[in-house]
Amino acid sequence: MLSNDLYLSLSGVSLFYGRRNILSDVNLSLYRGDILAVTGPNGGGKTSLVRIMLGLLAPTSGSVRYLNGGEKTPADVGYLPQKNSMDMRFPITLEEMVESGLVGCGVTDAAARRSRVADALEVMELTHLRKRQIGEVSGGQFQRALMARALIGEPELLVLDEPTSYMDAYFEEKVFDILKGVSGKCTVVMVSHAVDKVRRIASRLVSVNRTVTEIPL
Repeated sequence: MLSNDLYLSLSGVSLFYGRRNILSDVNLSLYRGDILAVTGPNGGGKTSLVRIMLGLLAPTSGSVRYLNGGEKTPADVGYLPQKNSMDMRFPITLEEMVESGLVGCGVTDAAARRSRVADALEVMELTHLRKRQIGEVSGGQFQRALMARALIGEPELLVLDEPTSYMDAYFEEKVFDILKGVSGKCTVVMVSHAVDKVRRIASRLVSVNRTVTEIPL
């Protein structure tokens, strides 16, 4: 934790789908500058937890508070969802998808937008594929484009759901290096099964299996 400034808090949050209990009585605080690593078994509720944090999913009960006690989801957010939640048939190029990460972040000058997109593609080594349709690239290449889209707006909150899925060891290490680089500039929530690796950069680690348990680093 880099500060004592509360960024987001979940209090008594539970989630049900019908009679199925996904999350139960979750209490969790996120502070500015945190790199919060989220791990746990498949089906334990990790993705549901981050979607609640983002305001994309409403809890069945409990409350979510942002910043100074407000209930409005922060606008300055970069989000990398799981690849399998995306429609790969959607007719959009990698370049266009990465640029969509600038929506709502105040960069309106066309030249500045092109520069941001070019830089983001270069960092993730995707410049040569910028005109490819998203359905024409490999899983790892698409995942790198999702990472570029999440980072391009220089968000205040960065939420990454299994960011290194489909990536080889080289790009997995590159992602962790990038996250170390943004540490202190934004607050990060990262879902990952690679516990030993995320420990190196995380300020906090929690396990999610219907409820949330903080794990000492």
